[in-house]
Parts: sequence; structure tokens; C-alpha cells
Amino acid sequence: MTNRFSAFQNFDDDISFFDEEFENTEETTVTLKDEAQPAPVENTDHQTAEANSRQRIMDAKVVLHRKMLDEFNLPALEQLPREQLVREIHDFVSTYAAKERLALNKAELDEFVGTLVDEMTGLGPLEPFMRNPDISDILINGHENCYAEIGGVLQPVTIPFKDEAHLLRVINKIVANVGRRIDESSPTCDARMADGSRFNAAIRPIAIDGPLVSIRKFSANKLNLDKLVEFGALAPQMAILLEHAVAARMTTIISGGTGTGKTTMLNALSAFISPKERVLTIEDAAELVLHIPHVGRMETRPPNNEGKGEIKQRDLVKNALRMRPDRIILGEVRGEEAFDMLQAMNTGHEGSMATIHANTPRDALSRLEQMLGMTGMPMTVSSIRSQISGAIHLVIQLTRLADGKRKLTSIAEVTGMEGEVIQMQEIFKFKRTGLGPDGEIEGHFEATGVRPRFLEELIAMGIELPSDMFEPGIELK
Repeated sequence: MTNRFSAFQNFDDDISFFDEEFENTEETTVTLKDEAQPAPVENTDHQTAEANSRQRIMDAKVVLHRKMLDEFNLPALEQLPREQLVREIHDFVSTYAAKERLALNKAELDEFVGTLVDEMTGLGPLEPFMRNPDISDILINGHENCYAEIGGVLQPVTIPFKDEAHLLRVINKIVANVGRRIDESSPTCDARMADGSRFNAAIRPIAIDGPLVSIRKFSANKLNLDKLVEFGALAPQMAILLEHAVAARMTTIISGGTGTGKTTMLNALSAFISPKERVLTIEDAAELVLHIPHVGRMETRPPNNEGKGEIKQRDLVKNALRMRPDRIILGEVRGEEAFDMLQAMNTGHEGSMATIHANTPRDALSRLEQMLGMTGMPMTVSSIRSQISGAIHLVIQLTRLADGKRKLTSIAEVTGMEGEVIQMQEIFKFKRTGLGPDGEIEGHFEATGVRPRFLEELIAMGIELPSDMFEPGIELK
């Protein structure tokens, strides 16, 4: 055994220490099987017996894990590659299981070792879910009630937390890794995890039934516009229009509900920004991975324990204007920063982009109007709407349908003001036609027959789009 671990030195002398733990621990009682004389099994339901066996193994994991944490040289442990760490712990657990006659077959032993490694160096029971690329969200409502979004659909899953205290240890580990804290005096925490995933937690007393955890996983494989077309999120003609609109510096708002793919769309559209342009991104939690070389990324900062040191999005937007950007991209506009964003869009930063939570393009503009009212500036309704109509050219609406699929359901152009009303015209839309036998929503993309006004600017840039792509009533493919 390597001398990196104090627990592996004089192992035969220390094994009695673990024996004592199994006999005296107050937190759990572990019953081990005797290979020579198996304990009689009561005539109970087979599933109950399996559940009891799993519980005994889980209890053994908790006890052994705590002792290993006490005995191992943790600084040296963190420096080992995962493969070597697995081998060392596998040898340690194998010897221990044989000594104590813990009934584990090879698969169970490998699983046992994997969970111990995850507990010591990762996020414990969350690790398999964090590594699964098919899972996009993890939602925990107390340690016994967990869900995951798989393929756009929420499904109940089993995350083997032993108890509420076990879940709290995992939460505290995540929070500590990002320099935050969570306790009764500060029972909520919003943070960005090491891999870029969004993390939010709420504990007692505000979480009545136990800790609430929400993790929006960060996807390392960003989807481009071609992939989104391939997946059926939008039609090829819609992608062509958006590609040229971004290149022509049309200021764009991406609207949608939670989990509709707004950040994914923003990443995809960024590929068509000229590499000669300087772009600054502003986010609460840095998620954007833009496909251009000249990018400056900024992130807001929450207040410290004394309630000081907060840096808001509005502060960063004001600062960004002094950094000579060609475009400013806001991860999400939700408050008073909307005023400074629109000012920037109206004063030489055309082509800027932002996301907003709204259900329709019209609702997106209404929300912007409300946000401008939150600034307290002495502006009339007419002047606010004039600011919005002058700054924004396109509104892209994203929707997650009932079957879990994400679609670009509308591309609308802002054409100006008529009286005190902002005028909009829809260019493309997704038309629902029915419900399939498996609950899938059926429909197709089609043009409305309206030709966008900015086509003249595209023609001036030498870009001519096929005229038939705007013909109404034709299914786009």
C-alpha cells in the first residue's frame, strides 16, 4: 500500500478501531452476514428483504466512510488521480469486507468503492447524476423526494441520501467550494459550481419539509444552429434568417420560460458575430460560451455576510460601456439594468442581445416596459415604449412543449410605434396541429407571409434571401 494514506499503515492494528465503531456507533446499527452460518431469513416479502439488505449496506458505507475520512491523509488524497484512488480504496474495502464478512459480490463491491470515492472527493450520491449527460436538471425536495429532468421530462429518481444530515453535508460541501455559507441565519444560497452548473439551495427554517436543492447542469457540448435544426427546434429557413440578422447587427431579445433553451440559443447565435467585434457578456452565473475570439466575461457578485459588496447587473452594464464594446450580451435581463441596456442599444451598440422570461414576444416587450418603470426615472409611458421600439429589432420566442421538446415558436420583428402602441409583425411561427398517440405534440413551422423590413439592410450587405422562404401557409422543411 502507498504511504500517502495514514489509514493504510499498520492496517491490521487499526482494524479493531472499525470493529469498535460498528459496535458502539449511535447513529446507525449494521448487521453483517456470517458466510459460514448465514442468519435465518424470516418469511417476509422478497422486496422487503432486498430493501433491508440495501439499507444494511448503506449503513456500512456511512460508518466506513466516516472512519476513512478520519484516518486518511486528505491533502495527499486530493492529489491522487481518480484511477489510483479507486485502486487504493478498493484494496482497503476488500480487506475490510473480508475481515468483517460483509456480504458483497464484485458488482456491489465496485459500487461500494465508487460511492466512497464520490463521498470523499465529489458530491456523494449526486455524482452519478452529475456525470450523466442525459440529465439536465436535478431537483431535490428533501432527501427522500428527488426528481431529474431526462429528455425534457421530469421523472422521479432515487438519490441514496441516508438522511437529512447526509444531504446537508453535500450542500455544505458545494457551498464551501464556492466560498459561500448556508445556515439558519442565511438559509438560501445561489451559486455557480466548479463545472459551471447553476446551484440553488434552501434549508430550514424556510424549507419546511427539508432541504430544497435545484441544480441546472452545465452542458460542455454546446449546440450550434445546425444541430438545433437537426433536432427539430426550428426550420432551416428560420436559421438562415437568424444567421444573417445577427451578422447584420439586429438587436435581439430571446424570450421564453424556464428551461426553454434561451442560453443555448444565445450561444448558437453568437457564432455569427464577426470575429473583429469586441463582445462583453454580463451574467449572474457565467454560462455563456461564445464562439468568437474577442470576448470579455463579467459576473455579478452577491452581498457578503455583512450585506456589503454586492455588484449588480446594472453596475456591470454601466462599467461595460466604458470598455469599448461593439456588442453587450446580458445572460438575463430582469430588473433596473434594462434601462442601461436599452440606452446602450440605442447609442452605438446595435446587435446586442439579451434573454428575458416571457411567454410571448408581446409579453417580452411588456416586461421590459415594467422593468423600465422600476428604475424610478421620470419617464412617460410613451417615452418608455419609444425607447424599446427604437432599440430592439427582433424577438425570438422559445417554448418547451408539454411533451418536453423545445421549439422556436415565433420570430417577430419590432417595426416602430403607431400612436402609443409598439408595432410588431410575426415572420415565422410554429403551428400546432394535434396530439400524437404517444402524447407528442404535432405541428410544423411556417412563414406568415410578412417580409421583414431589415431585408433592405441585408441586401445592402450583399445578402439576398430566397423570396419563397416567406411564402405563407407552406410547411417549412
